[in-house]
Amino acid sequence: MYQIIKRPLVTEKNNELSQKGIYAFEVDKKATKVEIKNSVEKLFRVKVSTVRTAICRGRSKRTKLGVSAPKYWKKAFIKLSPGEKIEMFEGA
Repeated sequence: MYQIIKRPLVTEKNNELSQKGIYAFEVDKKATKVEIKNSVEKLFRVKVSTVRTAICRGRSKRTKLGVSAPKYWKKAFIKLSPGEKIEMFEGA
């Protein structure tokens, strides 16, 4: 089994969303919503209500050999059930 959750996405916008119980993660491009939900529930011991995903386009790089193709990546927005928190984002 491959690693589904790669890293949490910590930005100012995502910090505002975390106050509402929505957390953002970079996930594997091949991962489905059900796999992402099961991974988060198992890893953080919380109850997930919804999962939204988005494919993000990376930036191309210009080198002396030409322009490289952009690297695509996937992010997931996890909405937890009311009363649930992920302590890693809370700073505890």
